Amino acid sequence: MNTIEQVQEDVLVEEQIGLNNEIVLYNDDVNTFDHVIETLVIVCKHTPEQAKQCAILVHYKGKCTVKTGHYDELKPQCIQLLEAGLSAEIV
Repeated sequence: MNTIEQVQEDVLVEEQIGLNNEIVLYNDDVNTFDHVIETLVIVCKHTPEQAKQCAILVHYKGKCTVKTGHYDELKPQCIQLLEAGLSAEIV
């Protein structure tokens, strides 16, 4: 494999890895459904229905992926979720 092919392959792999980041929201005993839904609508730009479904999944399953994308795009959103008192991380 020549250098150009290797660089192209490395870029493709890096792009694929970059898209595989997720914000995972975890269940807690503190926040109300309404607060979680409202926060997801504001921070993650969910529709109210999508936010409600995520809140239900978090409640019954313990966690839910609420957003996927590049790490740099997800980081400020994750920080906002944390500042709103939610339990979340980027994985």
